[in-house]
Amino acid sequence: MSGDQTRPQDPRERYPRPGFPEQVQEHPGLDSEMEPKPDYGYDTYRGFGRLEGRSAVITGGDSGIGRAVALAFAREGADVALSYLEAEESDAAETARVVEEAGRRAVRIPGDISERAQCGRVVSRAVEEFGRLDIVVNNAAYQMTFDGIESIPDDLLLHTFKTNIIAMFWMCQEALPHLEPGASIINVASIQAYQPSPPLLPYATTKGAIVTFTKGLALELIERGIRVNAVAPGPVWTPIIPASMDAEKTAKFGGSSPTGRPGQPAELAPAFVFLASGESSFVNAEILGVTGGKPLA
Repeated sequence: MSGDQTRPQDPRERYPRPGFPEQVQEHPGLDSEMEPKPDYGYDTYRGFGRLEGRSAVITGGDSGIGRAVALAFAREGADVALSYLEAEESDAAETARVVEEAGRRAVRIPGDISERAQCGRVVSRAVEEFGRLDIVVNNAAYQMTFDGIESIPDDLLLHTFKTNIIAMFWMCQEALPHLEPGASIINVASIQAYQPSPPLLPYATTKGAIVTFTKGLALELIERGIRVNAVAPGPVWTPIIPASMDAEKTAKFGGSSPTGRPGQPAELAPAFVFLASGESSFVNAEILGVTGGKPLA
């Protein structure tokens, strides 16, 4: 970022545009190995106490959108429990560091939420450490590209659904006994729910299911004073990209966006803060698109 910071910036030029250096990572990918490094808001996000005294669970909280949300929540006054895979420990440690630097507590909970028992452990640990649970962010996801439906292995198909949508059922089931009126559940959908890319068919299908899950659960839980919404990102520069696409596609990632580039995690975080805070008290069953201009419908 450069230039006169008192004036609005051209959204097309605010962040790097493709082509990026060609790069491939083993799944799940690490923020620390990406080039350019994703911007998660460290130098720019300012908190205003919107979430003071609250506590949150963020799945996939080690990097990417999860890290940006964790930082924003902390700077808004919330303690944060981070759920992530053991292979992402180094990224999670950095996220915990910036949460604690903001003066809030960070609890690291490694493990695979595609197993029900781990969802229970995440919630139990958060409640044990913080004494309450106010916000659940269901962000973790598995993505891989495939050359046609016939090439999708059974194990990866099942893993995609267990991680992306079934784990949301489990996390919410585990969290609900601890959520009081005023609590907020925020799911992560995707532009892929509305404009699916054939190579991402399993991932896109789960994101469509998340839209339905969000709207249906919101109608159920509002009777208990709990709101449920979702954020639907467009292309965002996170470790899942070099971990799920070949080097050539990664180098061009986000170029087809109307904005001409992928979004950065820092550009997603304010949407989560809005949906978690009292400022959105009359927003329920909503899918908030942050897509760089691609319409959700």
